[in-house]
Amino acid sequence: MVRFIIIGVVLGVAFTLFTVVDAAMSDPKRSRGVGKHVWVLLCVILPVIGGILWLTLGKGPVGGEVQTTAPDDDPRFGAMNQKEMDKRIADLETQLRNLDDEVFPGEDSTDDSTDPNPDKNEK
Repeated sequence: MVRFIIIGVVLGVAFTLFTVVDAAMSDPKRSRGVGKHVWVLLCVILPVIGGILWLTLGKGPVGGEVQTTAPDDDPRFGAMNQKEMDKRIADLETQLRNLDDEVFPGEDSTDDSTDPNPDKNEK
């Protein structure tokens, strides 16, 4: 009988800790009825009952959060026409070419013997 009481107390403490942390870390817009801090206090004062009340009544639906859209569903994603995309790609290729041609201090721009891939320009 003592084992069941000890197991019950351990489960009650674990449940209380879970609900207190869940109530404290949840978004304030999600708490229903009263403020988030009141739910945390209620979970601490009424250990198991407060946790059950938080999970059933206090924790609101996820729908209150901002829904993000995938890039394909975003109307701004397809706003560029083909001409603008071609121009953007050409600009990016020019920037990459300029970065490839950049010489850093300590490098010799005429020495290609240290190039690990000497066949990259042959096509």
